[in-house]
Amino acid sequence: MLALKLLPQLLAWTATALLLLRAFSGRRLATAYAAGAGFLGGTAALAVVPGALLYDMVRGFLGAAFLLLWGVSVVVLYQSNRREGASGVRFLNRAPLCGAVALVCGLIAGATCACRLGSGAAGQLLTPLLLAVAGCALVAAALYAERLLSPRITVTPAGLLAALVALALFASSFLIRVDLFAPLSMKVMKGTHDFVHQFMESVLIPDHIFVRQVVWGYIGIFFSKDVGFWGGMVIWFTPVCLLLLAIRLQRLPKVSHIRQGAQRRQVIARAIKERNLRLAVPGFALAVLIAAAYQSQHPTVEYWDPKPLQLTANAAGEIFIPRKGEVNLEDGKLHKYLFKQGEREARFFVLMAPNGKLTVDLDACAICKPDGYGQTEGTLICYYCKTLIPLETIGMTGGCNPVPVQFADTPDGVRLNAASLLNSWGQTIQSTTRPKEGGK
Repeated sequence: MLALKLLPQLLAWTATALLLLRAFSGRRLATAYAAGAGFLGGTAALAVVPGALLYDMVRGFLGAAFLLLWGVSVVVLYQSNRREGASGVRFLNRAPLCGAVALVCGLIAGATCACRLGSGAAGQLLTPLLLAVAGCALVAAALYAERLLSPRITVTPAGLLAALVALALFASSFLIRVDLFAPLSMKVMKGTHDFVHQFMESVLIPDHIFVRQVVWGYIGIFFSKDVGFWGGMVIWFTPVCLLLLAIRLQRLPKVSHIRQGAQRRQVIARAIKERNLRLAVPGFALAVLIAAAYQSQHPTVEYWDPKPLQLTANAAGEIFIPRKGEVNLEDGKLHKYLFKQGEREARFFVLMAPNGKLTVDLDACAICKPDGYGQTEGTLICYYCKTLIPLETIGMTGGCNPVPVQFADTPDGVRLNAASLLNSWGQTIQSTTRPKEGGK
């Protein structure tokens, strides 16, 4: 079960070790030792670093690596007109660089596996030990497999960075609290929403007489969820595409000094073949990024999302939910409810926060369309924009947090005002669905 659970991360780690050994082929043993030590250190973080901090650290490292890849890809494209062969071979075989890169990659891979295991394995000795042994064994297997590869397959510094970042992002895409693609799409979507809204408010004046309904239909496109997805795709794939373009644009060697035409053609053909081989590693990185984006959009995590129970109000317009009855409000799980009055309705949930206090919130936020929330380990997730909300912040206003509802917490249960609940839901739905209805 442990091997199946960690299979994507261990496969990514094997490919990472293989790439490192090929890139630092002049110092294979030093690279292997550094990679294994890094993996051991990342695995040990499971017992040393608190769970929430470990997730944040891994996401921070991944974000920094992705930004570094962006910067490197722009520089490489700018320098693509140089006549060079397999550039960076000497640079890749410097001892300090070999050890540092392999150590960092091992730390990130080990920490990602630790995150995959979760905080429940922190108190167990056997599980982290087996993971550490497996990681080192895979490095040894990669050391053997690398010698079987064709010597023609070379790895440039930029290609190595692209492949390492892609593999790390792929491994993290199976962990919803570490994945970067879904939050990236959300940031693009919300940034677009805010920009268009502010632009229309400050420049065009939304209810201007010359802005017709058909125009609002086109403007509404910018408020759709697809804007975030496709915008995220552009940011996600552009660095690797720039590297591939830089290789294709790389100038061929000069042959004007060669008198024999056959020899000229041989030199050019050999240079073209070497250039095509250099496309292999960035092409591999592109394929891995595609797999990571797909996994991010189709997570295997199961969310706790119970069917809303329908409630009624008493003659005084009060809704009462007992602490322990059909459901136990103190079990730490999300409990959803639906209240209807005539043609009006409101959907909300009750949840006991980690501090032991109950909170009542709408099953919607003040930003996104009301697709609702699901619960996973330590967080709620907004189904519309995939934002993760820590349970510690539920009941607070702002961002994508659920809209809090006023309630009375009594020893026997929770009491809400039906009219106030309906008004709060109606105002939230009206504000979040306004762009879809034409921007007015």
